Amino acid sequence: MTPPPLAIDAVLAAEPLVRPHVSPAPLIRSYSLERALGLSPDRRVWLKDFGWTPSGSFKLLGALNWMAHHLDAIGDRPVAAHSSGNFASGIAYAGMCFGRRVIVVMPETAPRVKFDRTRAFGAEIRTYDISRDHETGERDRLTRAIVQTEGAVQASPYDDPHVIAGNGVGGLEIVRDLKHAGRDLSTFLCPVSGGGLMAGMALAIADGFPSSRIISVEPSDADDFRQSLELNRRVRLDHPRSICDGLLSYDVGEHNWPILRRLVTRAVSVPDPATRAAMRWLYDQHGLRVEPSGAIGVAALLDGRVDPGTSGDLVVVLSGRNVDDASFRSWIDVDAPPAPAWKVATP
Repeated sequence: MTPPPLAIDAVLAAEPLVRPHVSPAPLIRSYSLERALGLSPDRRVWLKDFGWTPSGSFKLLGALNWMAHHLDAIGDRPVAAHSSGNFASGIAYAGMCFGRRVIVVMPETAPRVKFDRTRAFGAEIRTYDISRDHETGERDRLTRAIVQTEGAVQASPYDDPHVIAGNGVGGLEIVRDLKHAGRDLSTFLCPVSGGGLMAGMALAIADGFPSSRIISVEPSDADDFRQSLELNRRVRLDHPRSICDGLLSYDVGEHNWPILRRLVTRAVSVPDPATRAAMRWLYDQHGLRVEPSGAIGVAALLDGRVDPGTSGDLVVVLSGRNVDDASFRSWIDVDAPPAPAWKVATP
């Protein structure tokens, strides 16, 4: 059965539930990216940096809204969830805010910083081997076992209306900041995996700037949504691969798909080398240690996969900054990205 469509009203209703627990993530103007893209002086590029949140990513927005709506159902029971790491720390933070016990299932290879943040907020962690999960289904089996044996209430990291609406609060922040500054938005870039972030963001952005292009970005070897949009049906990838550990869901969620299909203008995929170069660029130009999943939108611009157009401002979502130092140093050991191909051809 097709889930009922989610509307902007759900995002607006989420904000007063989320706001007492987290301040808006900053919207930062990138003068360097404006120069790199060769924009005219009247245009701006903005980075929406969710690395500044307590959990280091956007995931706590949806987690807080989900928790607020399930307090009665949870009662004294624990909350269970599976996550590559960022939702783990997000739902752990929500559990801390609302005084609920949280148990999360994470891949044993998740970045240490994601383990550390999740434990710091009081959650219990159980691990699985992600390299064989497409064969064993261990992630879902472990999560079901927690639900069945400990009576836990399960939270989805992306395929849930309350999670989508909570994530959309970040989009409301973008719309409000741009309108307050008297700016017009022409292009919005955001990573997509299960689709919980992009679906919520798309609802807010499309409502605030109906004529803007909403562009999703995902890794080349994990581009199930790009294929889904092309075929007009949800496509599942059994073994997505990328350094973007936060963008390796097998498919987009059932609740997310109708929103994404309706509102996303275009889906682009980016190879990992371009994402690494964007991580290097963000570090060199802005001093930001952005995780691969968070840098992929900037990569799409610097690698020439998205033409910035000729008018209006651009917003790029930096979805998270949870990356281990050793991995980060290894990944940014690349040359800075060259000028985008479309710019090279400009007289």
